[in-house]
Amino acid sequence: MTHRIVLLGAPGAGKGTQAVRLADRFQIPAISTGELFRQHMSRGSELGKLAANYINDGNLVPDEITVWMVRDRFRREDVQGGFLLDGFPRTVAQADALDEMLGENGLTAVVELWVDVEEVIPRLIGRAATEGRSDDTAEVVRQRIRVYREQTKPLHEFYVGQGILREINAVGEIDQITERIVAVLER
Repeated sequence: MTHRIVLLGAPGAGKGTQAVRLADRFQIPAISTGELFRQHMSRGSELGKLAANYINDGNLVPDEITVWMVRDRFRREDVQGGFLLDGFPRTVAQADALDEMLGENGLTAVVELWVDVEEVIPRLIGRAATEGRSDDTAEVVRQRIRVYREQTKPLHEFYVGQGILREINAVGEIDQITERIVAVLER
């Protein structure tokens, strides 16, 4: 089965961790827009400089920039057998653009990792220290969660309407969460 999956969830819900595990399990590339942006930022590319202005303030990079980057990534051959998107789409406009990009070969599932956002704030702040992520200061974390609630949450209803949303309790051991996701995807 070809898996074309989107992972949704609040910052700190474990999307990055689960993306790597699921990509390995299903032998598909995990495409993280956050990681793509960080790569561009570390190289000092024009896209990276532009993205840094938004990311460092805890805001979403504008749709047209993010969509362009994802469209460019989809040109690589490794996505033909499936993919897992982490961090995209973040808005309904991006979801519409993704549907347009995929055409008849649309998404097979959207997995929403559910956590209590108040529990993830300490996790994100701790991650900043251990992983050296400058975008995870306390102020930026709170802003990212506000942005998520305002702009990303409408995706829940969008994908419920398409009948492809799968909600997963993302509290617990990493292995247990992975198995919950796999069980839903293999149905």
